[in-house]
Amino acid sequence: MPSNEICQMNAVELAAQIRAKQLSPVEVIDAVLARMDQLEPHLHAFCTPTPELARAEAKRIEQGIVRGDAMGPLAGVPVSIKDLIFTKGIRTVSGCVAYRDFVPDEDDIVVERLTAAGAIILGKTNVTEFGYSAASHNPVFETTRNPWDLARTSGGSSAGAGVASATGMGPLAIGSDGGGSVRIPASFCGTYGIKPSFGRIPLYPGSRDERYPGASGWESIECYGPLTRTVRDSALTLSVVTGPDMRDRHSLPHADFEWLKSCEGGLRGKRVAFSRDWGYAAVDPEVADIVAQAVHVFERDLGCIVEEVNPGWEDPAAAFAGVMIGETDLRGMREMIAQHGRQMSSHMVDLMSRPWTAEDLTSANVARKAVVNKMGRLMARYDLLLTPTASIAAFPVHMQGPDKIAGRYVRPESFLAFTFPLNFTGQPAASVPAGFTRDGLPVGLQIVGRHLDDAMVLRASAAFEAAQPWAHRWPPIVTSLALS
Repeated sequence: MPSNEICQMNAVELAAQIRAKQLSPVEVIDAVLARMDQLEPHLHAFCTPTPELARAEAKRIEQGIVRGDAMGPLAGVPVSIKDLIFTKGIRTVSGCVAYRDFVPDEDDIVVERLTAAGAIILGKTNVTEFGYSAASHNPVFETTRNPWDLARTSGGSSAGAGVASATGMGPLAIGSDGGGSVRIPASFCGTYGIKPSFGRIPLYPGSRDERYPGASGWESIECYGPLTRTVRDSALTLSVVTGPDMRDRHSLPHADFEWLKSCEGGLRGKRVAFSRDWGYAAVDPEVADIVAQAVHVFERDLGCIVEEVNPGWEDPAAAFAGVMIGETDLRGMREMIAQHGRQMSSHMVDLMSRPWTAEDLTSANVARKAVVNKMGRLMARYDLLLTPTASIAAFPVHMQGPDKIAGRYVRPESFLAFTFPLNFTGQPAASVPAGFTRDGLPVGLQIVGRHLDDAMVLRASAAFEAAQPWAHRWPPIVTSLALS
């Protein structure tokens, strides 16, 4: 099979063809590595590619298939891992000079489960420094570029994961999301990204290891999640990586539904809330129009009852910063800044250097609880909630965000207004490609489910995907280089 055809296949198809011995894992890995060779000089999605390890693993799995060994559901399927997530024997830099040579001695649970299922790691994808940004640059590696416009950011902090997924450099990319870090790159790169319910995917040790200051924060808001070109690929991934683990006290029991089967069924008669701006957020008019048209698909084509709502909370951005700091090893980070500060991201240094008080942190938790309570009352009346994923399309690289949206001066991080409240609440939330701007930039629609109702988010995502498909559209750099 031609290399480009392999790279255009989704994970469900690849896994099936490998099981049927119609494709070999070696053939698949060679095809994806060839695409990486073509695209990576321009995109910089990977900070630590591992081609030789991937080839060796592909040969091992191929030999097992020939012998007739039992194979996992992802046998031979390529996957990339965000560089905040621990990988045994593969360096995990987290975008920070202090960890330039850090190699973990154990895998994160999500990596254990992927490799046990037969997935083959292609390498580590680029991130912002310790994930404290939704842009795509850090002080260590080349800036990750948006495949739809190389002058623009891919979003973050799962910057490289969004690009890898959108360009066929592996059908599966694992990111993490503490305030939108899966959903923002999905929106900016025109791919699918889902933050499952808090606790679905156990986190250990990457997000809470006391030995590493940059890795020991955000325990109550961070989730891991897949970025894929199709909804079913994300569902397949979640079927492998979810479920309890004693090393994560927040991990949930196994779901009471089947992940892939959740992608089936219609939405007729479902009550859907739509918030275009939360009542306070500045939203680019073109983005607002594209999202409104996508919401209309739920009403016109999918048979939902859509009502516009205002959830009733005030902008909780300051509370989000307080919650982040309250779950960060602030002493450890400040010691690191004292040693390496001139080589670290200025926005993060500024955040850590503020004179935070106990009252700041407790007030942040009070504000968080208010958001959770008001969201609970809202979702008692609706099956789903729809919003823009981001207030804007991708902005130029080497910015933290625009200072003006829709004619209003805003904080650089204001484009995250729609994502981080769902980290407060722990609800499942996904970004689906909703359309494109006049400049050809993707725009995401956020689909939010009730508490623990990941199945409904996948069902709604798949229904929208069927009504308004996106996987056939490839970024210009793919069509000009990889598909030429």
